[in-house]
Order: sequence, then structure tokens, then C-alpha cells
Amino acid sequence: MASWMRREAEEAPLVVERLLRENEPEVRGLAAFLRRHPPALVLTAARGSAGHAALFAKYLLEARLLWPVLSLAPSVLTLYGARPKPPFPSLFLAFSQSGESPDVVEAVRAYRRQGVLTVAFVNREESPLAQAAEVVLPLHAGEERAVAATKSLLAMMAATAQLLAHLLEAPRLKEALPALPEALARALGVEGSLEYLVEAENLFALGRGFTYPVALEAALKLKEVAGLHAEGFSAAEFLHGPQALLEPGFPVLALAQRDEALQVLLATLEGLKAKGAHLLVLSPELEALALADTPLRLPTALSPELTPLLLAQGLYPLAEALARARGLDPDRPRHLAKVTRTR
Repeated sequence: MASWMRREAEEAPLVVERLLRENEPEVRGLAAFLRRHPPALVLTAARGSAGHAALFAKYLLEARLLWPVLSLAPSVLTLYGARPKPPFPSLFLAFSQSGESPDVVEAVRAYRRQGVLTVAFVNREESPLAQAAEVVLPLHAGEERAVAATKSLLAMMAATAQLLAHLLEAPRLKEALPALPEALARALGVEGSLEYLVEAENLFALGRGFTYPVALEAALKLKEVAGLHAEGFSAAEFLHGPQALLEPGFPVLALAQRDEALQVLLATLEGLKAKGAHLLVLSPELEALALADTPLRLPTALSPELTPLLLAQGLYPLAEALARARGLDPDRPRHLAKVTRTR
């Protein structure tokens, strides 16, 4: 019987199709307002996989709109009682599946009281987060029963890309969005497996630019469901210390796509391969796969702003299968619950 994790990843194409359709009017209005009043600063708040969606938003908004984006540390508000004053106007983006973590909710309330436009990307429309935010962009993911988030994370990323598409003057991204649901369905069919990791104890997951948030997501999923100690890094940051742990055969999972960061990432991977790393490369790009000891061919690609979603989707069945191969139930990660509440 298929796990909930696998089934919910398979639901993601329909979830994203529904989200793009249902959220269109609200996103169009929000984007029109933001074009008239571009923020001096964008703040984000999230936990877990949602934090990777927030980091993805940072890369998109900074690289494509030149808007500076800062990840808020909720404990500054909830534990230290401080209220940093943002410039005016500012925009606050909160990401959450459940909408119930008190620290994220309190941050939204605090900044809304300061006059900041607050937007919640949230699955549960009746949640405290949805009630706290001025604007709600529902994820339309339905109930997510697996502890490890899949379809809700992809919905957050899709909602962010949809907002960016309406903020950009050029129509390129907006025209590419309708192809996303079908591409997500195809992305489930990655050629290759993570068999090399069945007996592994450690792994590094690397990305660069738009793929860095997916590297963090890959590391988290491998920790959660496969019980593998995996750490995610920017491929640039990895060279500033962590590579000292490399030894012959050490597994390194790289997420690569065709964009402005590809050639630099390939050069980094060549260097790591020369140091003895075993490269597992998840990518639609042949020149990246050619470097791999374990190639994981993604069968489809879209624009650089959308392919990261396909990389994440391609990773989920691989992680689920690895969990089973390691004798674990991907739907029952040790010590974890679906909703985690932190302050």
C-alpha cells in the first residue's frame, strides 16, 4: 500500500492546478497594489519545510524584483519581547501548512499592528495565522496526513511563483505557469534511485541560487523519513568549511537546473568529485548528470523560477523509497507530529 507521503506528492499537480485557478483574482489584486506601493523591505516568517518556501521567495523576489528580503527570527519578538521597526512601506510574508505555530502568528500580529501589509500562505483558512493576516492566499492542498510535508510545500512555492508572475512586467513567467501541474506529474518519474544511501550514515545536499532551498528541503526529508543524517548547504557556503568532512565515497546530493548559477555549481561539483565525493545529481541537465556517480534524471524542466518545484517533487518519491529500503515507515517519523507549536 502506498504511503500517505507518496499519495500526497501525487496529489500535488491537482493541488497546484486548483491553487493557480482559485487564487488568481486575489493575487492579481495584491500584485497591482504592490506594483503601486513597492515595499522597501520584505519580511518572512516560517518553520520547517515552510521555511524553505520562504527562502525560495527570498531568492525570487531579490533576483527578479530587486526587493530586499529578510527572514525574521520570531524569538526576537516572542522570547526577547523586542519589536524591530521596519521601514515603510514593508511587506510581511508568512508561510505555514497548519497556521497554528504561536511564534509565526504572534509575529504577523505584531507587524500588522505596526502598519505592515501581512500576507499568509496557509493551508487552513480557519487557522489563527489566517485570522491574523490582512491577506490570505490559501494553499488549497486539502488535508495533509503525512507528517512530512509534500503537497503543501509545493503549493507554497507555486503560490509564490504566481505572485511573482503578476508582479513582473514581462509575461514570460505568467505564460509558463499553466504548464506547471502537468510538469509536476511528470517529475514523479525520476530515472534512478537512492540505493547508494541505504547503508549511509551521513550526506550533504547542495544547491546554488534557486535550488538551494530545495537542497535544504531534501536534507530535511531525508532526516525525517529515512533517518539519515543529512545537511543542506549552499554549494558556495559548503566550500567555506564543511567540505573538510569529505572522504572517499562520502555521498553528496546536488540539485542542479539551467539558470545563472549552473556553471558555477558544475565547477564546484567537479572539485568535489576530485576530492572523492560520491555525487548523486538530481537534474534535468545532461552536463550536470554527466558528473554524477549516481545520476537522477528529472524528466522535465520549466523556467528557472519553476524548475525548483519539479526538483522537490522528484525528490519526494526517492526519499520515500529510501525510507522503506532502510526499514522505516515514511509516514511515522520518530519523535515528530504533524503540527508543531513553538514560541
